[in-house]
Amino acid sequence: MSDINVTINGQSLKAEPGQTILEVAQQAKIRIPTLCYHPDLPPIGACRVCLVEIEGERALQPSCSFPVRDGMVVRTHSAAVRKARRAVVVLLLSDHPSDCTACVRNGNCELQALAEELGIREVRVRVEPHGYEVDDSSLGVVRDPDKCILCRRCIQTCEEIQGVSSLRIKGRGYDSLIGTAFDLPLGDAVCVNCGQCINRCPTGALTEKTAIPEVWAALEDPELFVVVQTAPAVRVALGEALGMPPGEVVTGKLTTALRELGFDRVFDTDFSADLTIMEEGYELVKRVTEGGVLPQITSCSPGWIKFIEHFYPELLPHLSSCKSPQQMFGAVAKTYFAEEAGVDPAKMRVVSIMPCTAKKYEAARPEMRDSGYRDVDYVLTTRELAQMIKQIGLDFAHLPESDYDDPLGESSGAGVLFGATGGVMEAALRTAYEVITGERLENVDIVAVRGMEGVREATVKCGDLELRAAVAHGLANAAQLLDRIVAGEADYHFVEIMACPGGCLGGGGQPVPTSMAIRQARADAIYQADRSLPIRRSHENPSIKRLYERFLGEPLSEKSHHLLHTHYTPRSKQTVETETE
Repeated sequence: MSDINVTINGQSLKAEPGQTILEVAQQAKIRIPTLCYHPDLPPIGACRVCLVEIEGERALQPSCSFPVRDGMVVRTHSAAVRKARRAVVVLLLSDHPSDCTACVRNGNCELQALAEELGIREVRVRVEPHGYEVDDSSLGVVRDPDKCILCRRCIQTCEEIQGVSSLRIKGRGYDSLIGTAFDLPLGDAVCVNCGQCINRCPTGALTEKTAIPEVWAALEDPELFVVVQTAPAVRVALGEALGMPPGEVVTGKLTTALRELGFDRVFDTDFSADLTIMEEGYELVKRVTEGGVLPQITSCSPGWIKFIEHFYPELLPHLSSCKSPQQMFGAVAKTYFAEEAGVDPAKMRVVSIMPCTAKKYEAARPEMRDSGYRDVDYVLTTRELAQMIKQIGLDFAHLPESDYDDPLGESSGAGVLFGATGGVMEAALRTAYEVITGERLENVDIVAVRGMEGVREATVKCGDLELRAAVAHGLANAAQLLDRIVAGEADYHFVEIMACPGGCLGGGGQPVPTSMAIRQARADAIYQADRSLPIRRSHENPSIKRLYERFLGEPLSEKSHHLLHTHYTPRSKQTVETETE
């Protein structure tokens, strides 16, 4: 097809058929402000902030949804456009709380930034506030409807990316409100706690349920021994929340910051990711060689677990019985480590730093107490950790680097791969190949399972066995794959599913904003971290070997089944009882 000629602000540009004015402008580095638009979502033209003037058009048009045509002449900042844009933002501010300094998104709010960009210094007319109650019934996500600007990004995210459709808009005009089906509190609705709505919300209408006060209280209690674990994806995203560019690997600064916060031991969830591979990898080998339910589906992502419990309970036997690395870590910390260190597990508190809001839900599940105590006590997102670092005034970018503590801080490159989509699959195949064949896998980079496509398939030859695998990330993509499995149209041995786009590196607790480019930068950093480590196979981790020798015995042993494995629960597609401890 021939190019389309477009003129924007006097600049002659080439465009492709089907492109919108906004897309062409962005390619040319011409800024058009937006609010409802997000690069991950289909444009809907709801907010009207991206209005532009087009020669021959009687009215201003939304650039995010208006397609270009040959010969089009566009002005993005004419007097009429600026006036209309200011009017839209002033109307939004007239119905918006003005306590910006007390909002968790202060300084990182798109509405606040746009008001500054447009030079809005006062809002003369104020609408009677709705006075909605904050919905903090969920264990992972908090809703503040008063801060909602009805951009509908959360609705689109829940429908288009996650396929859950928990949120919808109700009412008209001034009474419009985004809520759940049947007006249920979010904690009782069919919500998987993934937090993807938070990552795309332009204001503070959606946030994580913070555990910062509880963690500070634990750190300040001299009677408690507080250990912390950090997920693989945190080290490639924390820097963004502290002024660094996407894709910076900040592992050494992260561990130093955690010691400055006062943690008694700083450990790595990558250790228990290696442990997960030992259990899940041997489980896969057993199912393939001895007969078992296939395909085996990974169980590391708690948002995905809740999704299958709600929407595909008939496939629960396909799930690996392994706990996630977060929960395995908690169980091992309060048993094996407590014995080794001479610490009373009743006085131990395990804190997780996770890229995921669903981890807060997972930690509170009643099944997760096999250590004799709650395995993980508190979960902080990457964003919450950044807040705590700011609260004690650390200059994060200039912190010296330090290592994790032993014995739960040693890990392999396979463990860090858990942060990226396809990473659990790749890590498991590195071990499964050697267990099945008895031979060393010389090239551990299994690139066939890498990438950002929503669903990927690969066949990996393990001796005489051709192991068929599939990877999906984002729950709407997962649903497509599961529908094929249910219909008998897919024949796999092993399937990895992650709830969030890009895997954990795109989790609902990661720094805002998010986009494909940002997630790709984080993914590149994950693979960089893997390559930098001397050990790249989970089964070669010396600390994992010692754990089995001294405590667990062998993979899939009776003790490991008790501490490291669990079961899952079919749930209603309409409502669900809120989990409690």
